Amino acid sequence: MEGRILGFADEFIALRRDLHQHPELSFQEHRTAGIVAGHLEGWGYEVTRGVAGTGVVASLRRGQGSKSLGIRADMDALPIQETTGLSYASVHPGVMHACGHDGHTAILLAAARCLAEGGEFDGTVHLIFQPAEEIGAGAAKMIAEGLFERFPCDAVYGLHNWPNVGVGHIGCVTGPAMASVDQARITVRGKGGHGAAPHETVDPVVVSAHLITALQTIVSRNLNPLDAGVVTVGSIHGGSASNVIPDSVELKITVRSFRPEVRALLKERIPALARAQAESFGAVAEVDYQWGFPAVVNHAEETQLARQLAQDTFGEALVERDFQPRAASEDFANMLQAKRGSYLFFGNGAGPSLHNPGYDFNDAILAPAASYWTRLAERFLA
Repeated sequence: MEGRILGFADEFIALRRDLHQHPELSFQEHRTAGIVAGHLEGWGYEVTRGVAGTGVVASLRRGQGSKSLGIRADMDALPIQETTGLSYASVHPGVMHACGHDGHTAILLAAARCLAEGGEFDGTVHLIFQPAEEIGAGAAKMIAEGLFERFPCDAVYGLHNWPNVGVGHIGCVTGPAMASVDQARITVRGKGGHGAAPHETVDPVVVSAHLITALQTIVSRNLNPLDAGVVTVGSIHGGSASNVIPDSVELKITVRSFRPEVRALLKERIPALARAQAESFGAVAEVDYQWGFPAVVNHAEETQLARQLAQDTFGEALVERDFQPRAASEDFANMLQAKRGSYLFFGNGAGPSLHNPGYDFNDAILAPAASYWTRLAERFLA
């Protein structure tokens, strides 16, 4: 199978680099979606454009089988200025494929061609090209627009390349595989004044400093030590001069967890702690807590199928035996709440991490990953 794909792999590497050179932000993937749909139509797929704005779903039916399989790839880029210096670097200032969605799209297209030209299966395969993963909105919007009613799937699968895991190595995780993500914006309101007279003020900078430290006690003292959670203050803004105490300070926080119970506890404790901490200084904390999307939770049977297929296809040496869940997040979680399935990880080799301005997808994994999708369709729809 991989040998068949290798016969035209260079075409898809060129396509991947073209997508890399012309990245598009979430819900703006018009050029990408047009390229995807055009190829799929040329290979004989029944193509539906405009799902969730710029999403594309392609269906291929063989035989009389009633089973159906969904395979998803994401298409959007990030608002990052590329620094790779590659000949095919982004031509759009401040926008780049820093997460490998160009590679995910090319992988699924290569698999689509292989399935169209000689795939042996009995049933229906739905290839889902999703917009807006980077802002966590695309999967939910596709589902809200009737994705799984219009394109029924008995199971749905997705994958992500993963830097600094051996090239072509595959990670399969049963149960929680990636974290949920929520956000909190805390505004600490005090009383501003002259920096030389702090006794006449209620200093929100001091309050915020104590609050940042106190927030870390939620994970260390409120969570069961066997559970995992992350509370990161990624942004703090207040004041503009060294001798002026501001009236307010704003903190922006990302919150990650793997279990619904932990997620609920974090949502309860962060606002409560912020308000109590501020009150102890005579200040007020206003908390805007925004739910993001849930953890990626892989289903056991579908993950076992994925793991067994990886062993059969590539050998046990390339299947990571102790691959651990990642605290990063993925809106494929919404699809796994709606349908059974699994989310896999393909090693991208040594190099910059995801969302790094120096990152690039490793074209060496394009053909093996595409052959894996092809074999998955044939085995699931045997």
